[in-house]
This record gives sequence, C-alpha cells and structure tokens, in this order.
Amino acid sequence: MKRESILSLVGFAALALSISYGASAGNLDGRWAATITEGQRVIPFRLDISSSANHVTGKLYNGADDYETTTSAKVENGAVELNFEHYLTSITASVKDGELDGQLAVKRRSAINITPGQAERKVGDNVSAFHAKRYVAPSAAAVANVPNIDGVWEIPHESPKGEKAWRLIVSQKGAEIETTVLRVDGDSGALTGSWQDGKFLASHFDGARPGLIELTPQKDGSLLVDLHAEPRVAILTAYRPEVARAKGFPEPANYLTHTSVRDPNEVFAYSFPDVHGKLISNEDPKFKGKVVLAIVTGTWCPNCHDEAKYLVQLYEKYRGKGVEIVALDFEESDQQASLTRVNAFIKQYKIPYTYVIAGTPDEMWDKVPQAVNLNTWPATIFVGRDGRVKAIHSGFASTASGIYNTELKDEFSSIVDRLVKENPVQSTASLILR
Repeated sequence: MKRESILSLVGFAALALSISYGASAGNLDGRWAATITEGQRVIPFRLDISSSANHVTGKLYNGADDYETTTSAKVENGAVELNFEHYLTSITASVKDGELDGQLAVKRRSAINITPGQAERKVGDNVSAFHAKRYVAPSAAAVANVPNIDGVWEIPHESPKGEKAWRLIVSQKGAEIETTVLRVDGDSGALTGSWQDGKFLASHFDGARPGLIELTPQKDGSLLVDLHAEPRVAILTAYRPEVARAKGFPEPANYLTHTSVRDPNEVFAYSFPDVHGKLISNEDPKFKGKVVLAIVTGTWCPNCHDEAKYLVQLYEKYRGKGVEIVALDFEESDQQASLTRVNAFIKQYKIPYTYVIAGTPDEMWDKVPQAVNLNTWPATIFVGRDGRVKAIHSGFASTASGIYNTELKDEFSSIVDRLVKENPVQSTASLILR
C-alpha cells in the first residue's frame, strides 16, 4: 500500500480554533480530518470547530488533555484564516465543495543552533499544504492480534547534545496509542494513532510540532522506530529498559546533571531589559534574598511553551513563600524589535512572572557563561536565597511524557521547598550577565 494511503488511516491529534463569527462559520461546525504535507510527509490531525450565537471557538490538541487555541482568526467570503501568534503560525484555507484547501505557514527567519560556535543558518518561512474534509468515524469493529507495546522503551542514539539514548513512552488502549519521544531537552509532544497493517502509526500538529511516527513490533520484542523526519534519518530501534541494560546500552541523560555550573560559589546575576525596556537585575528588591527560578527559554521552542504553562501554576503556588521566576528569553534577531511572538506568548498563557529579553539564541553561551554544557531549551536554573545556583534541570517533560512529567513536578516542588527553608547568606562574588 502506498505511504499516502497508509497515512490517511492514522488517528488524528485533536485540534480546535477560536475565530471570529461570520455568516458562513456555522457551516464549518463539527469535526474535520485535516492534513499538512511537508516534503514526502503527510501528517494527519483532527480539526474541531464549534460556534455559539456570535462566536466560533475551538482547540488545538496535543494529545488528549493539553491544547492550544488561536490568538486571532476570521471567516470571510468562503475563506478561513487562523492565527496562532504565540507560535507565529497561521492556517489559511478556502471552503470548496464542503472541504478546506490552503496552506499552513510557520514564520522562521533563522534556524536555531544548539552547539556553541556554529553560525545561524538563514532560512525562510516554512509553508506546507493544508487540506481538511469532514471527519468520518471508523467502524467499531474489533481489531484482532494487536501487540502490546504499552509502557516505557529506550532508543539507543547519540545526539549532538551528548545523549546516548532517548525514551519512547507509549500509552495503549487496545488498538489505539498515544506516544512521545523524550529527549534531554523535552518531548516531541503527544502523537495519537492506531494499529494499521502490522504497525502503529501516530501523528499530531499542535501549532508548532508536526509529528509522524511509525512503530513496528519485531519478533525479538524490540520496536523499529521511524520518526519520518525531514530530511530522512535512519530507522531506530527501541528496547525495554531491562533489555537495553542487558545489552550494555547506556541510559538516557540525567536531567539534573546534564548541565552544571563552573563555580557553585559564584552568584548568579543578570541584568537585562524586560519587554517594556525596563532594566531588570538580580539586585532588584523583587529578587534579592528570594528563591529564584531563572528559565533559559525562547518562544520559538515548543518545549518552552510546555514549561511556561506549568510555571504559571508553580508561581501561583509559591510566590507568597518568597519564590520568584524570571525568564531569560532568547529570540531570533528578527523578533528582537517587535517582540510579536513574545507578547502573544505572555498574553496567551497569562504569564504573571518576569520576562526579560536576554539576546538571540546564538548569544546564550555568552549571556549565561556560568552554566557548563548548557545546550537545552528550556533549562531551569534554581537559585537559592544566597544568590547561588543550587541545581539546573535540563529540558521539560510535558504531560505527554506521563510518569516523567509527574516526576519532574515532584522534583521541582522538592527543590523549591528545600530552598525556601534556607536562610540567605551574604554573597561574596558577583557575576553580571550582559
């Protein structure tokens, strides 16, 4: 069977929209089977549209529970425009014969490097073909002989970030799966799908991460993993953790030791403008003597979006206990002047903590020189009341990562609880990041 025919059977990640109501908007109500085409990849996802008396709303799902909504959109003269400004992503399509045809555009002025010393490679906007037709539920007939791949797997793989293995996490109910690949910087988002023709196929699009994965069980109990990346990469193999240990494969990276500091006695200091141009520093009364989570982040980074949603909750819980959060934001050069995506990001997630513009992504190593092997987006730097770094957590495992998201939240709370109880100590060293 051709790849396109196979992919058309994949279960779709849920999507919805918030768009201005128009005379034709009511005709769009309901669920849609949508696809975007990137090179040889045809990536299915689900589009739901619903309207009230004067408004149309919806959601862009990342798995069963997490979701995104549009920041602005409209329906006019048989055309749909959906904008996700916090991702610089837009969908424009025309309605014809009951279907939607158009394009999905993601604005990317420059590629983001994660290795110091490499120059940024200039690229244009990423434009993909978009199509959607009315969703038709598959038959409820039982699927026989579906193998069980539920649980955690490990994929031996050497990445540019020094990793030796990734995790593959699968949640399975019968023939249906939700899965993600967890790296040291975070996961791939939740891809949903089902058992089809001897393999599991899963996909999603959440506004930033179009994803497609193919998992093929092998007779020896392993899984062949095809990420359908562009450009194409070798098909990987996943093993159960106990099998990986028996074969002598190294474990995935430790999120708390991957990045360290050059001198634990050095005060972690910063001095950057906020989104309004006001200079913010670690010497400000708001931060002095407080427990501070300094987040190395960027709104171009999907895992940074995942973490921001959680940090809003964490800040609400701890802000009254002497805890502050400051985002050290690194944006591409074309975003430095307008901060379009940053402002949309802050508004969309209702971020209450401090946001400062620290520079461009390739300046991160100069602007945060105290960190050693800093190469993940995001990275969370835990600063004690004495101003010194107590821990650094690399990446962010979202809800798609299941138990690893739970462990991360427990870990963050444990570190913050411990630091809140510490007494501030007069600092003897200062490092100003400019």
